[in-house]
Amino acid sequence: MSTLLIGRWSTDNATLSITASHQIDDEDQAAVDALTKPAFTNGANWACTFPVDTHRHAVQRAYEEFARDDDACLDDTVEHVEPVTP
Repeated sequence: MSTLLIGRWSTDNATLSITASHQIDDEDQAAVDALTKPAFTNGANWACTFPVDTHRHAVQRAYEEFARDDDACLDDTVEHVEPVTP
């Protein structure tokens, strides 16, 4: 099982907002496409699948892999998880 996070980078790339989270079967590209297409049509501009079973762990990975090194903030609007920051 994997977790697909969908979200949006702010126009200044300072904040990644997570706006949706879905549990999908590992490597199910059809599910990814079916979930991201309408999200991108409605304003999302970022999505990533993480090989973890929980939303919390996926948010932490998103922070570590996409936001932390650029000093960006991560705002989880789905479950309001606060990533652990160093």
